[in-house]
Amino acid sequence: MLLFCPQCSNILMVEQGTTGHRFSCNTCPYIFNIKKKSSTKTYPRLKEVDHVMGGAAAWENVDSTDAECPTCSHKKAYFMQMQTRSADEPMTTFYKCANQLCGHNWRD
Repeated sequence: MLLFCPQCSNILMVEQGTTGHRFSCNTCPYIFNIKKKSSTKTYPRLKEVDHVMGGAAAWENVDSTDAECPTCSHKKAYFMQMQTRSADEPMTTFYKCANQLCGHNWRD
């Protein structure tokens, strides 16, 4: 949390005062004694995994292979490969079950 001086608009610093902590400005004589705890927390909303990887449209033109679904044991799955790490490491393979009732996603 950054607070700015109301007189000169520079950043206020926290320092130990005679009665506790206080905000003070390094460029002007402004001082504000801290009487109670002041804090705020903001949590960013995380993106869903499908949106990061292209959503449902990413699975439209993909190939299929023989892979067993860990959920329903179906023998066929759609797959796509993406470079998620550095170029000297292998590509990550993402699978989606070809069974219309299951549709489970996993990666290898």
